[in-house]
Amino acid sequence: MMLRSGMKMALAAAVVAGGLLPAFAAQAGTVTVKGSDTMVVLGQRWAEEYMKKNPKTVIQVTGGGSGTGISALINGTTDICEASRTMKDAEKKQIVEKSGAAPIETPVAKDGLSVYVHESNPLNELSMAQLKAIFTGKVTSWKEVGGPDAKIIPYSRENSSGTYVFFKEHVLENADYTPRAQNMPGTAAVVNAVAKEKFGIGYGGAAYAKGIKILKIKNDDKGPAVGPSDATIKDGTYPL
Repeated sequence: MMLRSGMKMALAAAVVAGGLLPAFAAQAGTVTVKGSDTMVVLGQRWAEEYMKKNPKTVIQVTGGGSGTGISALINGTTDICEASRTMKDAEKKQIVEKSGAAPIETPVAKDGLSVYVHESNPLNELSMAQLKAIFTGKVTSWKEVGGPDAKIIPYSRENSSGTYVFFKEHVLENADYTPRAQNMPGTAAVVNAVAKEKFGIGYGGAAYAKGIKILKIKNDDKGPAVGPSDATIKDGTYPL
């Protein structure tokens, strides 16, 4: 989570604290929060809790992607940005140049980037190398990774998404996504698409996985396959 320096600092600190809201002075008026679709529900919950205790403050929380939120922070059209990636040095520099103050970054949560397939898919796990091969287009059939003889339908996020950037860096090792990947506007859209497409595969936050199967992931062929859970995300044994 990132925010502009100055008058909104006390409010932002309270929002970050979630349910354990400290006794900061309430600020009257409207505060805008924009950015990550992965974090939007969490941000809305924080906002609801804060507004219960501070009814003179209105907090408006919207998604659109981490990149969209960061751009809004740079342009001064949002007070707080939620992001599922860290800010780039160039982005921080732009904020300093435009506002005269550096942004403040506060880590608020850990997420396990989950890989979704249709509930009927017989596969239960994939390796990082197999994931890379699928999303770069080197593997196009489920049969090549131990599944049915059917064409893989990959779903991705838009390039404004922090989740898209993380997956590209950590799974694709900065290789390009296959042009066959269908870009979806949010994590919920990815889940909905995979739930309807028997041979689909997509990725997104662990909390959004409803009506689909989440695969276990292996760092390499010799390592154990680990699924995303509160425990494995927290202790880092889940690869993503």
